[in-house]
Amino acid sequence: MKPKQIGIVLFNDFETLDVFGPVQMWGRLADHGLTFVSADGRSVQSSHGVRITPDHSFASAPPLDVLMVPGGAGTRRLVDDAALLAFVRRQDEGSSWTTSVCTGAAILARAGVLDGRAATTNKLAFEWVRSQSDAVTWRSRARWVVDGKYVTSSGVSAGTDMALALVERLYDRTAARAAAAVAEYHWNDDPESDPFAVRPLKGG
Repeated sequence: MKPKQIGIVLFNDFETLDVFGPVQMWGRLADHGLTFVSADGRSVQSSHGVRITPDHSFASAPPLDVLMVPGGAGTRRLVDDAALLAFVRRQDEGSSWTTSVCTGAAILARAGVLDGRAATTNKLAFEWVRSQSDAVTWRSRARWVVDGKYVTSSGVSAGTDMALALVERLYDRTAARAAAAVAEYHWNDDPESDPFAVRPLKGG
């Protein structure tokens, strides 16, 4: 097992690319391994029918260096899930980085870990996510946002850009560019370049 763990939360109807875009960029890091976690450790299915059997349940998961919560239709049902919110809070206490893709930001917001922070999310679901907490400064124009140890990204493919930005912070820019090159991926490395931005809002 690699010494540091990136833990990805899984649930039924997660958005497939929210998970596997970052996995592609994080899967070969020198000292970071990937760990998949679901509520009970049983397999879950993405919104596109991809089934994954996690490594851990919430109860058995080790302390995570990086916590990532993806988005997807399943987040609509989970913003009031006490077990998930408690897991996020518990892991966030010891994480070096806490991240989200797409509507995963709604889970982080409801857990309270983004209070007083700037964040972004999927622009198609922006108003719904924004409604989950008024203690967050929601950025309506951003591909991803870094505020302290919190990194939130816009919709779906933006998670891959965010994942590379985190590789740059964990290692260096050369490592991030190398991960993108192996995937033949054109990295949008400007967090302010957001072609899907929504109408600016107060504080957004």
